[in-house]
Amino acid sequence: MKDNGLFDLFVEELADMYSSEHQIIATLPKLIQAASQQSLKDALSAHLKETQQQVVRIEKIFQILKMQPYEEECEAMKGLLKEGGQLLSERSKSPALDAAIIAACQKVEHYEIASYGTLKAFAKQLEFDSKIVDLLEDTLKEEGGADKKLTKIAEGTLFSAGVNEEAEEEVTHRKVKK
Repeated sequence: MKDNGLFDLFVEELADMYSSEHQIIATLPKLIQAASQQSLKDALSAHLKETQQQVVRIEKIFQILKMQPYEEECEAMKGLLKEGGQLLSERSKSPALDAAIIAACQKVEHYEIASYGTLKAFAKQLEFDSKIVDLLEDTLKEEGGADKKLTKIAEGTLFSAGVNEEAEEEVTHRKVKK
C-alpha cells in the first residue's frame, strides 16, 4: 500500500482495531465458559460489555471522520487469540486453566493498550476533533483497567489466594500424590 501519510496510517490502525474488537467479542464467550473461578468469569463478562462499547466508539470515530467503518483483518490479534486457544485446548477446567486464560487475556490487553495509545498519539498529532481523542482515551482507560483487574485475580488479595497460587498448589498436590 502506498504511503499517504499519518492520516491514512491512523485510519488503517483504526480499521485494524475494529477487526481486533470483533475477534475479541467472538472469543470472550468461550473464555467465560471455560473459566472456573467466578471472579474471572465476572471480569471477562464485564470486559465483553466494554468491548462491545469499544466497537461503538470506533464506529463513532469513523462517523466523525465522515467515513464508513471497515475492518482490516488484524493478524496480530488473530495470532494472540489462536495462541490463547491452544492454551485452552491443552488444559481441563482448573486453576491452571484460569491462569492460562488470564495470561492469554493480558497479552491481548497489552496489544490493545499499545494500539489505542498509538491511535491517541496520532489523533493528537493530526489535531483531530477532541471528541476522537476522548473516545480513544476512554477505551485506553478500560483496557488498562481490565489488565489491572486480571492481575489482581491472578495474584489474589490480602484475604484470598490468586489463581496463580491456586494453580501452583494444584501442581504441588499432584506431585505429592505421585
